[in-house]
Amino acid sequence: MNLRSFIKRSKAGNLAWRIFIGVLGGTITVLGAIALVAPGPGVLILLAGLGILASEFAWASRAMNKTKSMAQTAADKVGIPTWIKYLIFAGAALFSIFAIIYYQMHK
Repeated sequence: MNLRSFIKRSKAGNLAWRIFIGVLGGTITVLGAIALVAPGPGVLILLAGLGILASEFAWASRAMNKTKSMAQTAADKVGIPTWIKYLIFAGAALFSIFAIIYYQMHK
């Protein structure tokens, strides 16, 4: 038996679990919405929050699927081949790793 099913055995536990998931997922979704206009991976954070909410709420699952399709449509309009997107992502990840190492060595 996992933690989720243990907590959801009673009505009070089920309500507490849904409130916990609602607050956690809602907070992450709001942070993702803020990151859409601020620097950061807004769509990814937004989808993570909706994914957490979708584990308990059907409306969040529908919203997550709609957001994913909108993001895919926008990415398709850009017209960058997939391998270039992966190359850019890998380069950014490597740059971040090296920047963290450099920062830690020169503290």
